[in-house]
Amino acid sequence: MVEYIPTPIKWVREQIEKYESSGGTEGTTLLDTGLPCIIVTHKGNRSGAIRKTALMRVKDADNYILIGSRGGAPKNPVWVYNLRKHGDVEIRDETEVFSMRVREVVDEAERARVWAIGVEAFPPYEDYRNKTARKIPVFIAEPV
Repeated sequence: MVEYIPTPIKWVREQIEKYESSGGTEGTTLLDTGLPCIIVTHKGNRSGAIRKTALMRVKDADNYILIGSRGGAPKNPVWVYNLRKHGDVEIRDETEVFSMRVREVVDEAERARVWAIGVEAFPPYEDYRNKTARKIPVFIAEPV
């Protein structure tokens, strides 16, 4: 059995535990924002262990857009490296769970299109982009 390693970030760990223990009926919004979030289950790029990340829910038809903003921090979130190495993920969106495959968006036109969808869903992404010198990674999760 593959080991699950919870995130060291306390509020994220608690959000994931609440989301999953309720079967997706509680903890489905980001803190006090009321904005919906999802849980992405993925494999660690070094450990191979199961990791879980709470991200904003950004949908594009049947696809999910995953934005590695980390609040505009200078470094990428660790999950970005996990997805670059292991593209098969599971996404929990409230009570539904989907097997998905992710790909990083490299085409600039596609990136601009999905970035706009992300900002519409969660406007602070634009502030985060302006706050950091790095190019914020963007992924699309597509149904398998």
